[in-house]
Amino acid sequence: MIQQLKMVKMSTKLIPLSIPNICGNEWKYIKDCLDTGWISSVGGYVNKFEEAIQKYTGAKYAIACVNGTAGLQVSLNLAGVTNNDIVIVPNLTFVASLNAISYTGAQSVLIDVCKSSWQIDTNLIQKWLENNTSTIIVDGKPITTENLTKKKVSAIMPVYVLGGFINVKELLDISTTYGIPLVEDSTEALGSFIKEKHAGTFGDAGCFSFYPT
Repeated sequence: MIQQLKMVKMSTKLIPLSIPNICGNEWKYIKDCLDTGWISSVGGYVNKFEEAIQKYTGAKYAIACVNGTAGLQVSLNLAGVTNNDIVIVPNLTFVASLNAISYTGAQSVLIDVCKSSWQIDTNLIQKWLENNTSTIIVDGKPITTENLTKKKVSAIMPVYVLGGFINVKELLDISTTYGIPLVEDSTEALGSFIKEKHAGTFGDAGCFSFYPT
């Protein structure tokens, strides 16, 4: 068994997901953080980072979180998603999207994606809402609940897989008609835009990630 493990180890060639490229002023900035003690949560570089992302994307605000999952959970909380609510999400996604929904105590409803784009199919969202929910107007605002469980449909979370995103207008129309906030999982879509408007800036909130992929 030991000999077999050695052979496997010798014959395995690893293909790295991402190779760090530390050059330019990176070492200087890292040393500055260490020397000044600002190595976690806050500090001048966090402020600069938030300002840079805000300026680049044209977002009204930019807040740094520990990771994309945390950003999605915070966005869902701010959108009003609470325990036993429903969040619509595509069935082609990363586990972080579903984890963020689970952390709020809400339930995920998975909607299929378009074959041509791998993005959530807005026609299927519309059909699911028409066939499974009811909408009432309260204080001039629509509120949508699932017929069977009476759970409130509190958010739609499109996931822009591999940087692609389409049908934003249709998503916004559905969001407005049914009173369902739009939280954009733009973690893979930093730098993607339509007519100079960036992914993550169309809905109520959008999240980016800086994972190597």
